[in-house]
Amino acid sequence: MDAKLDESSVDDVHQCENTIVSEWRKLSADEKNELRGKIDELVRHLGLETSLVVLEISHSIAMFFICMSLSALMSLRDQWSTGQLSGIVQSLFSFLSGDPAVRLKRLAWPLTDFERCLTFFSYVQGMQAVLSHMNIGNNETIVIQTI
Repeated sequence: MDAKLDESSVDDVHQCENTIVSEWRKLSADEKNELRGKIDELVRHLGLETSLVVLEISHSIAMFFICMSLSALMSLRDQWSTGQLSGIVQSLFSFLSGDPAVRLKRLAWPLTDFERCLTFFSYVQGMQAVLSHMNIGNNETIVIQTI
C-alpha cells in the first residue's frame, strides 16, 4: 500500500516522509517507549489479526501489513474502501511527524496486490482442506485443526 502526503499540508514532503518513517522505526522497535502506547492506540482499529509492520520510503510512503486471516484481509480492504483506513493512517502520520496539519493525499492499494493476498489465502485454505482429509494408509486419517 502506498501513502502519498498532500504537498500543500507540509513545507517539505520528503523531509516529512523521512521523519514519519524514522519515528516509526524508532517507536515500533522499542516496546518500552512511553509513546508506543499512542501508536498502539492509533493502529488498534486495524483489528487483532492485522499489524502494520513496515513503513518505507519509495516514491511515497510504502506501508506493509500482515493479515493473519482472510477475514482480517477483507476487513482491511473494507476499511480502505470506506476511507476509514485513510483516517487511521493520517492520524498515525500526524502523530509520527509531530505536525497535526499533515494530510494524506491518497492511499493506494492496487487491485493486483489485493488479489495476490487473496490467492495466498485461497492456497492456504486449500492446503488446510487437503491436509485435514489426508489419508496416510491403513485407513488412518490425520485431522489437522487450524487456528
